[in-house]
Amino acid sequence: MQLLFLGTGAGMPSKQRNTSALALKLLEERGAVWLFDCGEATQHQILHTTVKPRKIEKIFITHLHGDHIFGLPGLLGSRSFQGGDEAVEIYGPRGIREYVESVLRISRTHLNYPLRFIEDLDGQIFEDESMTVTSAKLDHVIPSYGFRIVQKPLPPKLLIDRAKELGVPKGPLLAKLKNGQDIRLEDGTLVKSEEVTEPAKPGFIVTILGDTRYCQAAIELGRNADVMVHEGTFDGDTEKLAGEYGHSTILEAAETARQAEVETLIVNHVSARFLPEDEKRLVKEIRKIHSNSHIAHDFSEFDWKVNSRKLEKV
Repeated sequence: MQLLFLGTGAGMPSKQRNTSALALKLLEERGAVWLFDCGEATQHQILHTTVKPRKIEKIFITHLHGDHIFGLPGLLGSRSFQGGDEAVEIYGPRGIREYVESVLRISRTHLNYPLRFIEDLDGQIFEDESMTVTSAKLDHVIPSYGFRIVQKPLPPKLLIDRAKELGVPKGPLLAKLKNGQDIRLEDGTLVKSEEVTEPAKPGFIVTILGDTRYCQAAIELGRNADVMVHEGTFDGDTEKLAGEYGHSTILEAAETARQAEVETLIVNHVSARFLPEDEKRLVKEIRKIHSNSHIAHDFSEFDWKVNSRKLEKV
């Protein structure tokens, strides 16, 4: 799993930061990319990466402010032009379907693949054999949501050399052992699955939040997550202004991560008022509250390591 930030700015694009978009790359896990928000010019940002639009199978929209959705119709159209023919699921607040379908209809944009819209975002909104996604409403000036993505425990790893030592032949018996079943060889020898497999490892937990004031829902979505992505539109000196506009300060993002006992915090949705020298100061401040914290930039990429259960900046 990798997190690739395509846009990390707040409100409108700047020379340093584009508007909100984040790619959750699940190429090893499911051969796909999940996109979270799609601000203006997201498809331009994608051109500078290895992300292939046809690999995008799900798009999660946190809320319907323009800096989170204005790039969506263009991306969907380009995906069709580039040969994407698999269905795309779009999860978003009520109104996302009307917005997308209206723009596509008025612009006479034809897609070569179906769109499926999910606008009920309370509770568990997706589950298959490997992943679950849970959503909850946050505290913004319009309905805004956060998402908790949980990878189910990974299957046990088969110790093939150990199995050979015990006389297990190639074939279906190895599969049974990997799946947790004990087997008996032709000579009557019992081989237990636990003898030739490593224990199953827990999957990752990623929490990605939309625009929000400091709130309990964000803490609960992030509980014990490996990584939390949280907005930090304002700094500690503008806390009152942040509350009026439905946003969090960077220090509130750090406090949310601390209370949720998150392993790694990544702050995005950063105001253009912050210069590089400001960011150095802000990183020091948030790390006093939550030590393993980062401020993302456009094209920042983080790779989650299964064995160490750590997120490393690429």
